[in-house]
Amino acid sequence: MNLDVIRSCAERPEPRRLFEAVSLSLEGNDDAKAEICGAMIWASFAAPSSIPVVFDLIFGPRNKISDQNSLGKVLETDLPEGFWHAFRSTLVGPENGYDASSITLAVASLNLFLDPRYAELSECAAKEHPGAAGASKKKIPPMLSMKELKSQPVGSLAGDLHDMWLDNGFDPEVLDRDAIGLRGLAPSLRYLNTRILQMHDVWHLMAGYQTTSLHEMAISAFQLAQFGHNYSAMFLSTVCTMSLLKEPIGFIIVLQNIAEAWQHGCQSPAFMAIDWEKVWHMDIESLRVKYGIRPFSGSFPADLLEKFANKT
Repeated sequence: MNLDVIRSCAERPEPRRLFEAVSLSLEGNDDAKAEICGAMIWASFAAPSSIPVVFDLIFGPRNKISDQNSLGKVLETDLPEGFWHAFRSTLVGPENGYDASSITLAVASLNLFLDPRYAELSECAAKEHPGAAGASKKKIPPMLSMKELKSQPVGSLAGDLHDMWLDNGFDPEVLDRDAIGLRGLAPSLRYLNTRILQMHDVWHLMAGYQTTSLHEMAISAFQLAQFGHNYSAMFLSTVCTMSLLKEPIGFIIVLQNIAEAWQHGCQSPAFMAIDWEKVWHMDIESLRVKYGIRPFSGSFPADLLEKFANKT
């Protein structure tokens, strides 16, 4: 398997064929695995409004198939040669491997190599997603402060978030919102990307995802299902392709992990619609009851990849 084979599959998929490719991939069919990665790349980097359908065909329940006619109406852009060069380099990665920050920046930088029309299509997709909660009309939230979180009761959501950041040396926002150019995005994308940058760890706590490699993939699928998060689609397309090319033995585990989290995101209430700052004082379990949130329960140990890495 190589990237050229996957690249040949990065085009508008035929829905039933893509749906059936999942079963074939479980049987070890390499062509089906390439079709899955190719479809993910096409949706994520060329046809953002197709993301909900394409990802549901791959990661949704196996007892039903998504609307087979909707992909025919989707607008798409080309995938420029420059994108493929950058994508190949991203798959290779640094000599010592990626950490959480470096892979985030590497995937985000792929935006620089996309067709100029992609930004407009992406904004349209964001507006149309039911989980976006009227993002285009919302004000950009201010930065959270450790002082504010610390002022809340011990055992509250805010208190747990404060302790999580303090214990792990995390920053209040994963990346500097200005440094990565969020101010220059169209209204819906600007709000959604700023808000998830700010609330990513809140979602970790509320939805029950740990901060391990496997669960970072999983919460990306959860976010994608929740509001069509472009970056999450790009990240998942990248890590799936990376897995297929570098660690093919683990490809099916990666797919199942993403599928379980995707379905969890589809079944959960809309997190973007919740004003978390207004319930800082409440504890996580009470909030889960209040909003009907079921914590993630995946098939694999959260630290599976870390344990595997330590053995090799």
